[in-house]
This record gives sequence, structure tokens and C-alpha cells, in this order.
Amino acid sequence: MALQRFDIASLAASPWKNGGGTTREIVCSPAGADMDGFDWRVSIATIDRPGPFSAFAGIDRVIMLLEGAGVRLHSQDGRIDHRLDLPHVPFAFAGDAALDCDLLGGTSTDFNLMTRRGRVSADLRLLRERGDIAPAERGLLMVLGGRWQLEAFDCGPGEGVWWDGGSQGWRALPQDADAALIAVRLESTTTSTATMGGSA
Repeated sequence: MALQRFDIASLAASPWKNGGGTTREIVCSPAGADMDGFDWRVSIATIDRPGPFSAFAGIDRVIMLLEGAGVRLHSQDGRIDHRLDLPHVPFAFAGDAALDCDLLGGTSTDFNLMTRRGRVSADLRLLRERGDIAPAERGLLMVLGGRWQLEAFDCGPGEGVWWDGGSQGWRALPQDADAALIAVRLESTTTSTATMGGSA
């Protein structure tokens, strides 16, 4: 099983082709897969200017505002029109749709989870209190606020751990009153659905 600790601050930022922002990739599985071949991917995006979002056929997406005033995501057919302006509130949508992105203020930073429909299902939750995270084949934990003890790992904001290829459960212990943690669990499936839970 692959198990990797990460720190957002140490990840290289890659510019978007359209110049609208940058992406820091945390994990892409399987390792070395391109954008047409991955099963799941987690990244942090910084959006600097309005412009189009790329469409990803067969991909389910969850996006969450981390910092900034947020963005408005809307499709030309009107089926999607969403203001991503509240921090730490996940928004799930089909990546097949081509979306336009309008800034609601200045630069925004977002958490992005992408899973290939029919191969991987995702469960994303925001934790603010201590708790046990049920075992999953793969997943990711990332600290948003305060410090957390994640088994043997002591992690602060922007830090975390991901795993792939073996069942792993976690005991998450917050160390501060303002603690917040993203917990993503991923399982192989024949029918992919992304669900979001409230604070736990």
C-alpha cells in the first residue's frame, strides 16, 4: 500500500493552459496517469481570472472553497449555476459539463476531488471534532484549521496524508478549538456516487 504525507506549501504550482490560474497536485492515481487515464485525483487550484473550466468526460467532481471570495460556476445550458462563496462547503457536479467561471472578488483557492465514474466512488466529509474514520481502500486527509493527530502523524493547516492500494482506517484527534479536517474515503465501485457529509 502507498502511504504518503504531504504539505501543500511544498507542492509545485503548474499554470493552466488558459492562464486563468494554477494547480498544485496532491495525488493522481494510478501514479503517472495522464488526465485521460486517472482513477482519482486531488489537487488545490488557485483561480486568478474568469474563464472556462475544462470538461472531463466520465469524471465526477467535488470542489470546495478554501480561501478568497469564491467563484460562480455556470454552464451555457443553464443546468449548472452555482455560487461557490462559502468556505468548506463541498459542491458536487458532473465533470462532463463545460463550465464558465466568474470571480466573485479577487483570487480564490479551491480543493478539488475528481473520480472516474464507474471505477471509484467518493465520500467527502468535514470533521471538527475527534472521531474514527472508517477503513477505505484509498483516501486522503487534509487539515484546514488547527492541528490534528492522525494516528502517528501530527499535521497542521495545509498538511495531511493520502493512501492507495490497501484498507486503512484512522483516528482523528483535534488539538485546537478551531480544528477542521477534510476526510475523503474512496472505494472501487461499479456505480460511482459522490456524497458529502456535514460536520462530524
